[in-house]
Amino acid sequence: MSGSDPHNQPDEAMIDLLIKQVTEGLSPDEQRALDVLDSEAASGHLRELERAAAAIAVAGSAGAGPLPAALGQRLVQDAERHFAEARGAAQSGEPVSPRSGVGVRGPPRSRSGAWGWLAAAACLVLAIMAWNRQPAPPPVAEVKPPPTQVAEPPPGPPVPPAPPTPAEERTELLAKADAVKVTLGATHDPSAAGMSGDVVWDQATQRGFVRFAGLAPNDPAVHQYQLWIFDGARDKRYPVNGGVFDIPAHSHEVVIPIHAALQVISPKAFAVTVEKPGGVVVSGREHVVALGATG
Repeated sequence: MSGSDPHNQPDEAMIDLLIKQVTEGLSPDEQRALDVLDSEAASGHLRELERAAAAIAVAGSAGAGPLPAALGQRLVQDAERHFAEARGAAQSGEPVSPRSGVGVRGPPRSRSGAWGWLAAAACLVLAIMAWNRQPAPPPVAEVKPPPTQVAEPPPGPPVPPAPPTPAEERTELLAKADAVKVTLGATHDPSAAGMSGDVVWDQATQRGFVRFAGLAPNDPAVHQYQLWIFDGARDKRYPVNGGVFDIPAHSHEVVIPIHAALQVISPKAFAVTVEKPGGVVVSGREHVVALGATG
């Protein structure tokens, strides 16, 4: 390229082709179009563009981050303005200042267009380096809230075990060596038809149970069953009241605790009568349904 020959200034078509050759590569048609242009001028400008691209690549390999959109747009505008002014200076024969873009008088310079491109490239490299040197924002510590703890309710009072059923208590009483078991026989009373039963009595603890199977259910509002204990130490006309009880409907077997109204000294026999609701103090024994003796 000659020194200040206006024809050395690259025209717009040459600039576009040279930039594309450095950055992307040319198609066969574009390469032929570039070959038609001034090969000496194109070769010189191509070397300048390659050096500028290499400088930019070196700056980018240093870990430069992306430029802000505003800065990149400004550099593109500066480059377009520079090449437009370079073409205007070429037509007037004036060299162009790479920094101000204004025509100045002075000694002629060689490759003034390339110097302008190098100035733009240098500005771009400096801008990238300056951007990369900006201090990174301090890391923001992520504060996680403490895990939510669900308070467990205080333990309640211990649940007492379920009390034993009368049938279970009767089984325990039968296991005692001194427990007395008396079989109850049915009488001719219609309520006793098909009835069977027995009495388990513990003289030491004054506890006992009467068990029935097949005894007719009763209506507590009409009448109730009452148990009597004949004590050999008392007048047989006045047996000890053992309590009143009911037989529910559809029941197969019923176990009833005995609640003696008086202490039994010498149990001799047990009887069950039908009485008015709530029972009586002295039974007339008109309605006896079950009897059993200790022997």
